[in-house]
Amino acid sequence: MDYKRLGERIREERRRLNLTQAQLAEDIDISDTYMGAIERGERSLTLDTLVRLVNRLGVTVDYMLSDSVSDNDSNIMEQFKQIIDRQPLERKQMAVNVLRAIFSYFEKEAN
Repeated sequence: MDYKRLGERIREERRRLNLTQAQLAEDIDISDTYMGAIERGERSLTLDTLVRLVNRLGVTVDYMLSDSVSDNDSNIMEQFKQIIDRQPLERKQMAVNVLRAIFSYFEKEAN
């Protein structure tokens, strides 16, 4: 388990919601000291704490643990979904256009 990367992902999601460590810690009923240690990757967390955390951040457990789960098509698609779901429609369309351009480039390179 890569606790450092998990902590970084938690920090990213907390900042996305404009929450301080103290606010998030209070929301999920842990100390702000413990929250800081989790974000730095210095402490592990219980399943119960992880569930409260992902519920408060509005993400899934598999998204939070994606660095610890082996890559497969469904996991990769879930990661795409997690990233896209939080974006406004205009950005979603822009992302689709970028992906189309990337895959079009790969197809041209293969030929």
